[in-house]
Amino acid sequence: MSAETRKIPVSRLYNDEHGESHFIEETLEVTAANFAPPAPPIYVSEGVPAKQTVYLFLPAGYEGDFHPAPRRQIMTLISGSLECSVSDGTTRLFSPGNTQLVEDTVGKGHATKALEDCVMVVSQLD
Repeated sequence: MSAETRKIPVSRLYNDEHGESHFIEETLEVTAANFAPPAPPIYVSEGVPAKQTVYLFLPAGYEGDFHPAPRRQIMTLISGSLECSVSDGTTRLFSPGNTQLVEDTVGKGHATKALEDCVMVVSQLD
């Protein structure tokens, strides 16, 4: 099998040196690998060490005012819809399947609003 690669989009939330939070779109390289033999090869990223994985439930109407993330984490929305605002004034709507690398651990942080009941999987990183 050749080391064929692909790129997938990743949304990242980060803070700058002034404590302002921003969204940025990046790409993550994945490489063909025998991940779960005897299943055919699939595309896999480099591993990211994680401390733990938790599930979150945010009821419709939940509003979390501006706050920094408690640690670096990867958040994937499983169901519902979520609005996230950053301190530079940008607001994004997230729907099921959206994944975000959250790295705004200092500064003003972000605000979150659940437009519907939301279920999320959160991998808290080392």
